Amino acid sequence: MTFDIDMIKKVYERYPDRIAAARQIVGKPLTLSEKILYTHLWEGNATQAYERGNSYVDFAPDRVAMQDATAQMALLQFMQAGKTKVAVPSTAHADHLIQAKVGADKDLQEGINKNSEVFNFLSSVCDKYGIGFWKPGAGIIHQVVLENYAFPGGMMIGTDSHTVNAGGLGMVAIGVGGADAVDVMAGMAWELKMPKLIGVKLTGKMSGWTSAKDVILKVAGILTVKGGTGCIVEYFGDGAESLSATGKGTICNMGAEIGATTSTFGYDDSMRRYLAATGRQDVVDAADKIAEHLTGDAEVYANPEQYFDQLIEINLSELAPHLNGPFTPDLATPVSEFRAKAEANGWPLEVEWALIGSCTNSSYEDLSRAASIVEDAVAKGVKPKAILGINPGSEQVKFTAERDGFLDSFRKFENARIFTNACGPCIGQWDREGAEKGEKNSIIHSFNRNFAKRADGNPNTHAFVASPEMVAAVAISGRLDFNPITDTLTNTAGEQIKLDEPKGFELPAKGFAVDDNGYQAPSEDGSSVVVNVSPTSDRLQLLEEFPAWDGKNIEGAKVLIKAFGKCTTDHISMAGPWLKYRGHLDNISNNMLIGAVNAYNMETNKVKNELTGEYGEVPAVQRAYKAAGVPTIVVGDQNYGEGSSREHAAMEPRHLGVKAVLVKSFARIHETNLKKQGMLGITFANEADYDKIQEDDTVNFLDLDQFAPGKQLTLEFVHKDGTKDIIIANHTYNDQQIDWFKAGSALNLIKQQEK
Repeated sequence: MTFDIDMIKKVYERYPDRIAAARQIVGKPLTLSEKILYTHLWEGNATQAYERGNSYVDFAPDRVAMQDATAQMALLQFMQAGKTKVAVPSTAHADHLIQAKVGADKDLQEGINKNSEVFNFLSSVCDKYGIGFWKPGAGIIHQVVLENYAFPGGMMIGTDSHTVNAGGLGMVAIGVGGADAVDVMAGMAWELKMPKLIGVKLTGKMSGWTSAKDVILKVAGILTVKGGTGCIVEYFGDGAESLSATGKGTICNMGAEIGATTSTFGYDDSMRRYLAATGRQDVVDAADKIAEHLTGDAEVYANPEQYFDQLIEINLSELAPHLNGPFTPDLATPVSEFRAKAEANGWPLEVEWALIGSCTNSSYEDLSRAASIVEDAVAKGVKPKAILGINPGSEQVKFTAERDGFLDSFRKFENARIFTNACGPCIGQWDREGAEKGEKNSIIHSFNRNFAKRADGNPNTHAFVASPEMVAAVAISGRLDFNPITDTLTNTAGEQIKLDEPKGFELPAKGFAVDDNGYQAPSEDGSSVVVNVSPTSDRLQLLEEFPAWDGKNIEGAKVLIKAFGKCTTDHISMAGPWLKYRGHLDNISNNMLIGAVNAYNMETNKVKNELTGEYGEVPAVQRAYKAAGVPTIVVGDQNYGEGSSREHAAMEPRHLGVKAVLVKSFARIHETNLKKQGMLGITFANEADYDKIQEDDTVNFLDLDQFAPGKQLTLEFVHKDGTKDIIIANHTYNDQQIDWFKAGSALNLIKQQEK
């Protein structure tokens, strides 16, 4: 079945007129990204050309998606907005709260038992407000969206940074915080700074051990984790058309790891095939009528340097398999160079665990290609050295792969484990035996992120990112430096054998199949549905309004922490065991910044309490400041808030009384989340001023009472010896965002406007 086909047809009906209006206003050929953006303007037909990287623009996304860990806070906020039903098609997906340990059946039941309160809450609130609910075990949000909801030329937002996965079907799909989702679900405009455009021209065709995953691993190495910030990455060229739709999804998915707003591909035959195979021929029929508008103009792709802000070219025929990592997804190494690099850096080469899955690589095609490697090894008498873990992307993928024998292929390795159709180890939901010992070790996976402690909680686990087929090969060899293109393995007969190149299926020859896809449709009229939240629950907590700004300068503030180096949303608000508190703001605030490295002692979760002179855990020290009425600021480094879209990383400091975050630079989603929650997110005008801030400084804002768009802010840092440093800070707040700050949050402003 096709969900929301009438909505999709309406989007396509308005395309020709809106494209014509945009083309007249812009006065030049249009990229695909521009076409989608200009056809989704809140105002309707374009009346002005927007400046990339500068203009704030109001958009009207077609749909919203939320995963369970972020949906709790998003829906708790939506419940305060005074609406009876969501204004656009919306879904919530139970995929984050199921821990991988034993295997699919036991783990799923254990997850349901442990999280029944949260799942029941999500089920009831979705039922009440007209939101589709995908139950535990149904699959990973982004794979389910690709299979059921994504459509070429559409625009969607989702409360997860990897919402961008839907670019594999030609969408502009953007990860946001829950407050942004509330805006759209409440029928309001959604604001975004007009993105810059990075064009990636793909030529040639992949073969052998190279996969779509290697395209984005290569791009990550080129652009780094912040090189895509504020940009849409648009892929095009003959090489792009040679990729499968799920391969395109993989590339778009990991665009989150370069900080990109989103990534996308033009509508082509691979998308037609995928849509038809997933029961959406009616979308193909509708899209084909406006196919010329669902890709960039020919002139753009013929002369891309004239239309993109940056251009990258990759020849797929020359692209090699890569391993990226450890500890950051942009440290890219071709497999042929890996051994020397690992030895030079002291990376452990033996591998105990190899993991395939996550929203990045859990499609039918991914599983089939990895299974072919396992089948080849079995046929040649090779026993695996590492444990192979598999998380299928959806119940439909799992059911079909089971029917077609791929899961049985994995089971031929006695130490393979088939986990639930859920995120599992990718987001720290992994009960890995022995991880608590903190031993130095390496793992390899097909996930998208590999920050320290992310998968198993062990800071000494070196995680490397690769394609599913490379993960399977490494699992068989037991060594990270195994190069299947050149290296041999010893089989049980003592013979030297080489693994055959991977073979797979873009789509199942017998079609997709599933008994129960796990979808729960909402009630037509949810007015009688009661959503219960116990006041004594430690999992769920109704929200209270954040206080409005008093209109005065912040004075006498203390520096809670000066974060050193990489400070992702994982460092600010860890996942793993903390996921269970994602619906309880006060409880989850006990993990605030516990992973950040304090620049003054190079330790984590140990900061000085200026009230007592003693050192304590970050949340405890901040609670002491709040109780004493002492304002605080957080200071950070480059790309602060990189990674997940989790707005908890903004809500926790806000809840505990932090007034401002001053950093060298922000990741896009986190900066927006801070603004939405009524926080000050500001950047050093001179990055070297970061070094001037001392542990026991007192901070005074000198001109916050004149807060205005484009006007720098002046901060006075008074040192313990009485000397002072004046630091100038930049900000990107516009008038509406300053109104959020004044009201105490964007949600406060919505409620004021509703009265």
